[in-house]
Amino acid sequence: MAVVINSNPAASFASANLLKSNSLLQKSLSRLSSGSRISEPADDAGGTAVSMKLVAEIKRTDAAAINISNALSFLQTQAGSMKSAFAVLDRLSELAILGGDVSKAPADIANYNEEFANLVTELGKLSSDSFNSQPLFANGTGTLTVYLSQNGSQSMTIDQASLLGAYSAVSSIGAVSGSNIGILTNAVQSLATMMAANGAQASRLQFALESLHSNKVNLEAANGRIFDVDVAAETTKLARANILLQSGASMLSQANAASQIAMKLLQ
Repeated sequence: MAVVINSNPAASFASANLLKSNSLLQKSLSRLSSGSRISEPADDAGGTAVSMKLVAEIKRTDAAAINISNALSFLQTQAGSMKSAFAVLDRLSELAILGGDVSKAPADIANYNEEFANLVTELGKLSSDSFNSQPLFANGTGTLTVYLSQNGSQSMTIDQASLLGAYSAVSSIGAVSGSNIGILTNAVQSLATMMAANGAQASRLQFALESLHSNKVNLEAANGRIFDVDVAAETTKLARANILLQSGASMLSQANAASQIAMKLLQ
């Protein structure tokens, strides 16, 4: 091999390898410090795109789960109001029967009627209950739409049927005495139907919420396989890059020293 001064191919080759080893080392350090296999889009362009979509889907799933949880709270609050309404109707029915006792004096009936009227007023108050300013019951019939999936493809409706039935105009025991007691018994049946619908809707929402939680776990696992760094594998790469960097620096030093032979020949 000729001894030259103007060029040093060995040093250039060693320098190129040193730069490559340093790049590998920096990449491993970046991955291990961030915990991400993809430190920049160029590391895995396709994986980056897929990961971005998965992250967005995870966030939408979280948002859908929050909405369903709030809908469950709405139904639970609605159920509480219906339980109170049932207790009131139960007492109204009892008062209606007691008020029809032939042994009762008009003053006694008036006392029963006082409680009756107040309980009817309480029913009116219960019918106007709300959850975060959203009415629990509609004046007529109404529904609220709850989306059960992160992409809005699945939904269900929450019933807002009126809590006040045929008894809404009833204000005295006399109006429901005798054969007219059917007004109250029909109201109880209507309320029981509403309670059953409330329970069925709450049950469905609970299963939908569990499904969303399961989907989120799977989405996070899929995203982790794309984006998260394998610490065991990456530490091995880090050790290799460290060794290559140190040996590359040593070889570059020796390659530069080799050109000093020409100086000795010139002496």
